[in-house]
Amino acid sequence: METTREFLRNLGAEISDSGHRRWPDDLKARIVTETLVPGASVNDVARRYDLRPNHLSSWRRMAKDGGLVLPAPDAGVEFAPLVVFDVEPPPPADEPEPVTSVIEIIAGSVSVRLDNATPAGRIADIVRALGVGA
Repeated sequence: METTREFLRNLGAEISDSGHRRWPDDLKARIVTETLVPGASVNDVARRYDLRPNHLSSWRRMAKDGGLVLPAPDAGVEFAPLVVFDVEPPPPADEPEPVTSVIEIIAGSVSVRLDNATPAGRIADIVRALGVGA
């Protein structure tokens, strides 16, 4: 039966004769990834690797702050279907046409009127160009 020391060495951890452990970043990242699996807990994963939970939590914080790069998920990644329409379908015949409105931007003596279908990015560009709110 493999001892904890042998198990950790086989994973890539460096263990000195005094018992001090040095964990390579890729091993830390793999261990942190195990805590992100649905249903996993930091305590359970820490116990599996003979770590203190607060030590593992500090690695999680390091990953969250960008100091530790986690590996891509192996499998089980699912994507939701997405349907994109170029134009909005017309309303049913028994419904009245929607009322169209106008967007008006006023900056000093300048007034700009836009159709309500104007993209938000274009509106933001115009507002920045006029210096509104600056």
